[in-house]
Amino acid sequence: MALAALAVLALPSAAAAGDGQGARLSNERTSTLWAHPAGSAAAIRSAPAAKARQITKTHAYTEDGYPEVYLVLRSRTNSSGREWYKIRIPMRPNGLKGWVRDSALGPIERVGTQLVLDRSSQHATLYRRGKRIWSEPVGIGAPSTPTPAGHFWIREKFRTGNPSGLYGPVAFGTSNYSVLSDWPGGGVVGIHGTNEPSLIPGRPSHGCIRVKNDAVLRLWRLLPVGTPLEIR
Repeated sequence: MALAALAVLALPSAAAAGDGQGARLSNERTSTLWAHPAGSAAAIRSAPAAKARQITKTHAYTEDGYPEVYLVLRSRTNSSGREWYKIRIPMRPNGLKGWVRDSALGPIERVGTQLVLDRSSQHATLYRRGKRIWSEPVGIGAPSTPTPAGHFWIREKFRTGNPSGLYGPVAFGTSNYSVLSDWPGGGVVGIHGTNEPSLIPGRPSHGCIRVKNDAVLRLWRLLPVGTPLEIR
């Protein structure tokens, strides 16, 4: 896998400098690497070693049936000469990270975008290589079902098939899981349109991020899968 070469292109200074956690590959702002899993389920471990504790395994598809996406944060060659990659894991609880062998990942992709949501102002902003390219008010989770804060990413994007419906014309699935674990689909926090634009900005949802339909269609054209999502 030609990840090392790609990483040097993405982050020349960071990738060259290793530390105890390995060489940094993504800054999750202006340059981020991601990959679909390769082949059968592979162990995700707590450290870059075959005998380290297994956290979980990679899985092929999201809850909606789209190819799963893992952010690739760091690389490290262990004492046996085997290459490992530190990844973000899409599962409960939010924020988990782990290590996989390089063979666990498919072709590596790179994005230069970052989506930031400020819950206090109820506003979302999309950046490309640090430059703002989209900014809109949004609806977020009600106080009893808040939109969780943290570092996440876009795992999927799809058309809903019902532009005038509850979720508007398009939707994005994220790696963020809401407090409603029994919600259909496992409680994944989505970004989607709405049939109630008057509630934006505001706190009308069960955790999902609502965007007015004209704005979410613009976002559709600008926001690729693999984009980091920071919720403050």
